[in-house]
Amino acid sequence: MTNSARLVIRNVTAVDPGGTHTTILHNRDILIEGNRISRLTAAGQTHAAEAGYIIDGTGMVALPGLINTHAHLAMVLFRGAAEDVTIGSWFNDFIWPMESNLAPDDVYWGAMLAAAEMIESGVTTVADHYFMMDAVAEAMASSGLRAHLAPTLFGRDLRTELNASAEVISRRQGAGDGRIRMWLGPHSTYLCPPEFLREVAAEAKRTGLGVHIHVSETAEQVQASLTAHGLTPPAHMEQLALMAVPMIAGHAAHATEGDIAIFARHGVGVSHCPKTFLKLAAGIAPVVAMRQAGVAVGLGSDGAASNNTIDIFEQMRLAAELQKHEQKDATVLKLDDALAMATVEGARVVRQEQEIGRLAPGYLADVILVRMDGTHMQPVHDVRAALVYSARASDVDTVIVNGQVLMEGRRLRTIDKAQVLKEVTGRANRLAEKGHGRRLAEYPV
Repeated sequence: MTNSARLVIRNVTAVDPGGTHTTILHNRDILIEGNRISRLTAAGQTHAAEAGYIIDGTGMVALPGLINTHAHLAMVLFRGAAEDVTIGSWFNDFIWPMESNLAPDDVYWGAMLAAAEMIESGVTTVADHYFMMDAVAEAMASSGLRAHLAPTLFGRDLRTELNASAEVISRRQGAGDGRIRMWLGPHSTYLCPPEFLREVAAEAKRTGLGVHIHVSETAEQVQASLTAHGLTPPAHMEQLALMAVPMIAGHAAHATEGDIAIFARHGVGVSHCPKTFLKLAAGIAPVVAMRQAGVAVGLGSDGAASNNTIDIFEQMRLAAELQKHEQKDATVLKLDDALAMATVEGARVVRQEQEIGRLAPGYLADVILVRMDGTHMQPVHDVRAALVYSARASDVDTVIVNGQVLMEGRRLRTIDKAQVLKEVTGRANRLAEKGHGRRLAEYPV
C-alpha cells in the first residue's frame, strides 16, 4: 500500500492498549495520513518524502490520547472554592450559588482553561455535561479537542429545556470537522421527575441521540430512589425506557449487583471518577464487578470543583489502587486493565471504540507522546507500570488530535494560554460570590 502520509512520528515506543493485553512495540515510526493513523513501521523505514512534518519521538512513548468520560469543564472556574464540606453543602452552599453567577462568556473561558489543562495532560477526548453548551462547543472546536457534549437538563420545564437543548444540538452536531458529538443531558433521577425522563427517553430515541446522566453517586441517592419509586436509580431509568438509547452513567458509585446486570443488559457505559468519590466521601464504585460483567468502565475527572484537576493519569492510578484496596486483593485491576480504562474502554463508553482508544492503523490520529526520562520514571522495567504508577501529566510532551498537532514540546499551538489565564483570573472574584441568595438548583438533603 502506497502512502502520502503528512505526519510522521519517528523512533518512538508505541503502546496499544487492546483491553486485556497491551501491545508494546519499540523503535517504531507512526505514519499519519489526514486524520487517521496509516501504519506503524520499524524505525527508519519511513522516507522523508512521505512526511509533510516529522516529530522526533526518541526516548518517548506514544499512546492513544486519554479519554475523559465525565466532566464539567467550566467548573475549573471554581477550583478550590468548595473544600472540606459535605456533598449537600458542596452543592447548596457553594457550587449552585456560584454557578448562578455564570454567563456564556464565563463558561467559554472556563472551558478554554479546561481545554488547555486537558491538552497539557494528554486528554484528547472529553464527555462534558454542562449548561450554556454553545460556549463549551465553541471552546472545544477552537482548541482542536474531540468532545461529546450534553447540555444539562434540570427537569423543570420539559418543552423549554428540550427545545433549547435541541437548538444547541442542531447547531453543534458534527462541528469541528466532526470532532463534536452531541448527547442529551438530563441531570439525574433525583432532580428530573419520572415524566420528564420518560419524555427525554422518547426524544433521544426519536433523534438518535445518547443520554449522559448522573447515576447513584451516593448511598443516600439510592435510598431516596427506593423510597420514592421502589427502585434503584438504574432500575428506575430502565423502567422509563431511558436505557433504550446509548447511555453514559456518571459515577454509579453505589451500583448494586442488580444495577450492574442492568448496565450489562443495555450496554450502558460507566464513568468512574475516583478522586471525586474520595474527596466527597461518596463511596467507591464496584469497578471490578462491573468489568467482570462486561460493562464498559472508563475514567472521568468530574468537575475540577470536586476533583481539582482534569488529570486522567491521576484517575487511572487511583482507580487501580482503590480497587486493590476495596477488594483486599493486589492482583485485581492490573496494568493492562488500568491502561484500557483510560483509552479503549473510555472509547467504548462514548461509543467510538471503532475510531479512538487504540494506536492502530485505521484509527483516528489521536496520539500523545509521553517523556520517559524523568527521575520519577527511571529505570523503566515495565513501560505499563511507568505509565500507570509513575507518569505525571507534565510528562506529556506532544498531543495530536484528528491528525492536528495541538501541543509539541509542551508548547500549546491552538490556545493562547496567557490570554486564557488573564480572562479567568479577572472573573474569579465575581464568580465566587455566594451571598446573593440564588441557587442554580437544590440538592435534596
